Amino acid sequence: MASPSTTRPGPSRPASRRSLRPRRFDDLGLKRALADRLLPLLVGAMAFLAALTIAGAIAAASLAAHWQKGAAAALTVQVPQPEKPAIGRAGTRLDAALSVLRGIEGVASASALPRAVLDEMLKPWLGDLAASGPIALPIPAVIAVQLGDPPPPMQTLTTQLAAVAPGTMVESHGFWVQRLTSLARSLQACAAIAFLIVLAIAVAVIAVATRAGLAARRDAIEIVHGLGATDSFIANRFASRVTTLAGYGGLLGAAISLPVMLGLAGLAAPFATWVEGEDGILAAVPIGIWIALPCLPLVSAAIGWITAQVTVRSWLRRLP
Repeated sequence: MASPSTTRPGPSRPASRRSLRPRRFDDLGLKRALADRLLPLLVGAMAFLAALTIAGAIAAASLAAHWQKGAAAALTVQVPQPEKPAIGRAGTRLDAALSVLRGIEGVASASALPRAVLDEMLKPWLGDLAASGPIALPIPAVIAVQLGDPPPPMQTLTTQLAAVAPGTMVESHGFWVQRLTSLARSLQACAAIAFLIVLAIAVAVIAVATRAGLAARRDAIEIVHGLGATDSFIANRFASRVTTLAGYGGLLGAAISLPVMLGLAGLAAPFATWVEGEDGILAAVPIGIWIALPCLPLVSAAIGWITAQVTVRSWLRRLP
């Protein structure tokens, strides 16, 4: 009986090379040196302050532009002795002034304020003297004028009104427009200074955290550096860790600032352009803020990467 043939195992195929080093191996132990708690919280606080600063600058510019647009397109015309006959026209001086204003090209609307409204406006200063009575003060008529685009020349308005109602005063709001412009520029300058201060503090915080990580892993860094690790290798490892933590911090700060922005937008909505509907508060937030908030994590990560690179390379150059 033939013995069963023994099957010899053939040559085994070479096993696929498997790296003994995990893909995201922490070469320098940076997860212990740079904890994922303190640095993101500090960067998040800086990002929150930066978001408030940017929002303040954008909101101030938007409100100032809205107010300037309204003030520049409005005039106030005071007609003394409005009940007297007009010169060269039938009717009273007030009727003639309204007719002249409504006939000038570039005037969108002109309407006289009722006497009751004027009395209420003057009552805090004049009391009952402003009301009708035997000792009532001669209050001029006030016409609210809304200008169109383009507005008429001021000289044309003044000349034509003086022809039918001498002594009529035309008061533009140019002074208040200049004051609002100066106020908006001052607020933007203050916001820019505050933003630079917040940016400098963020850079300092990241640099201090990076130096603390370098000090904690000094022995390991000196060993790998002595074995041939380049400055770029070590700096990139630190920068990668710091960039991740700073990006998380920027995301945290942007997320916390969003409800604050919505609350402030709700308070500022009556003074700005209000959009009716369920998304009124969202629409009241200027578009610049919606662009700036998503950029905060990216900017935070970029600041972390640059600061870590500069800090680590500077520290490595001082090694023996």
